[in-house]
Amino acid sequence: MKTVFLLLSFCLLFFGCSGSRPGHLGVRDGKLAPCPDSPNCVSTQAGDGMHRIEPAAFRGSLEETREKLLEIVRVMKRTKVVRVERDYIHAEFTSALFRFVDDVEFYLDEAAKTVHMRSASRIGYSDLGVNRKRMETIREAFLKGERYP
Repeated sequence: MKTVFLLLSFCLLFFGCSGSRPGHLGVRDGKLAPCPDSPNCVSTQAGDGMHRIEPAAFRGSLEETREKLLEIVRVMKRTKVVRVERDYIHAEFTSALFRFVDDVEFYLDEAAKTVHMRSASRIGYSDLGVNRKRMETIREAFLKGERYP
């Protein structure tokens, strides 16, 4: 049993747990993808308390807001910006130990002057609150006008 655990641990460390990039990401009809039933996802557009996080209001232009978010995200460790559109950002965050990948999205709703956010783990069930903590940290840095520490 111990050998199996060690072999599994080695494989996870060597190969990672990235999973495949989901095809359902992006904005459709002003909405980010809904969270699955598992607790490893948070979204400003979720209706239930387990998944719900607060959005961030913005005052500047859409371009200024997008650049401000990109500046925050790009200085965070193990982050790859995958897609940037006029009102949308998709980034991948990779954990240090097992290289789990979380998909992070931002939808800049220009009419409502609101940044909607979603962060979801690609695999597994629980994330031990990592997605929520990350998004709250990003929102706080954005609202304070600071770069991520």
